[in-house]
Amino acid sequence: MRVGIGIGGGRSGWEEAATFLQEAERLGVDSAWTSEAWGFDAFTPLAYMAGKTERITLGTSIAQAGTRTPAALAMTSLTLASLTDGRFVLGLGTSGPQVIEGWHGIPFDRPVTRLRETVEIVRMAVRGERVTYQGTVYQLPRPGGEGRALKAGAPPREVPIYLATLGPKSLEMTGELADGWIASSFMPEHADVFFEPIRRGADRAGRSFADLDLHAGGVVAFSDDLERLVAPRKPGFAFEMGAMGSPKQNFYKDAYSRQGYPELAERVQALWLERKREEAAALIPDEFVIQSNLLGTDEMVKERIRVYRDAGVTTIRADPQGETAAERLETLGRFMRLVEAVNAEQAPVASRA
Repeated sequence: MRVGIGIGGGRSGWEEAATFLQEAERLGVDSAWTSEAWGFDAFTPLAYMAGKTERITLGTSIAQAGTRTPAALAMTSLTLASLTDGRFVLGLGTSGPQVIEGWHGIPFDRPVTRLRETVEIVRMAVRGERVTYQGTVYQLPRPGGEGRALKAGAPPREVPIYLATLGPKSLEMTGELADGWIASSFMPEHADVFFEPIRRGADRAGRSFADLDLHAGGVVAFSDDLERLVAPRKPGFAFEMGAMGSPKQNFYKDAYSRQGYPELAERVQALWLERKREEAAALIPDEFVIQSNLLGTDEMVKERIRVYRDAGVTTIRADPQGETAAERLETLGRFMRLVEAVNAEQAPVASRA
């Protein structure tokens, strides 16, 4: 099992983030990922980090599909693949109506179809094919216009594409099209809720489910006092169910519902929308925090790593905690040693066959 981490420089500064990433690379971290919502974009930091690192894979986790044309995504991917000498991964997701319509001012319609067509067009473009495409959302060249079918002017590349998906239909599409999957609202005890649709999609496309890189994980923090680690993280789950989406469309709440908590998810969302946020957070069970993160003593964290491994996760995503960069690096180094120990064990037959 490999290890991935997130990249962020908004609070501490990009130079400190680059130094942290260089140390993470030295510790053996395999990949580092940027995200975007309505602040920093996901691509620009990777160009900066490309010149600061040598080995580590750099990816977007995630870039918002629909906010850039597929051609713009392809050009950016070709640029970053060149700058990183092939270390770039394009991670895409649909985001949600509040961001797409509220921040970008474009309709949040046909998100799964849009994501599928984006993947297919980007693949054509980065491989150096002449791009002609007749889809539901995108038609290239534009019908009735003066446009020509073009090939990218940059050298072709094979750019891996990972998808951050949650709903059954989009998960099946991930199995059909993607090189990897990026989890959210994920508990490894309920991994089949996500993995079975991905498997169905892979089977339908004649692909091997075992070839997909499956990313999941959470916060890493060490302490003998588990309650001290659990309590502060409950509001984050309430925020997911109550605020990360509209009352009609909240993919995160729906994901928890499919994992066996529909009544809880409804109650938490209702309280949040009533602005009773402390009450909403108080409803979150300890198990939510424990099963979605990597918390506790060394042995407890090690056992959680095993649970992720045995569920079929191939890359464990770690968010190491600490008040300073030095403390976060200490946490990361401790975690890497535990992952190495688990990887050295004789693993049981995984459910990925």
